[in-house]
Amino acid sequence: MNAVNAGLDEKLFDYLQKSIKETAFYNLLGLELQLLAPGYAEFRVISTSQHTNSIGLIHGGLIISVVDATMGNAIRSLGMKGATVDISTSLMSTARLGDTIVARGKVLKAGKNLIFTEGQVYVGDILVADCKATFYKISDQNN
Repeated sequence: MNAVNAGLDEKLFDYLQKSIKETAFYNLLGLELQLLAPGYAEFRVISTSQHTNSIGLIHGGLIISVVDATMGNAIRSLGMKGATVDISTSLMSTARLGDTIVARGKVLKAGKNLIFTEGQVYVGDILVADCKATFYKISDQNN
């Protein structure tokens, strides 16, 4: 599936799409970019047996990693690089083997040094996780 560019400069969109495809951790998780817009990102992952915990459910670490990546790329869609300094995630439901997990993240406020974001993770219409995170601005994208 091709990712949707919902309003980014084409050069930035192409750069981010390539960067995301080449990120080893994203590949390990099976993350697929769905959509980028200014201050917004959407990813999905189809859960496999490698994502399960000892009781057969999808591990919460996958859910948190997916939403963190999504919020981080929402920041990158604004031409900035940031590192997570604080993340709070409420896991409200479970994901199961074979589920398509969709994460949506957006920038709430980008200050001089700190960037505030929120994200949600869904399986279908079911809210699996709700997240708030703070990122430290490292640089602009071209640095």
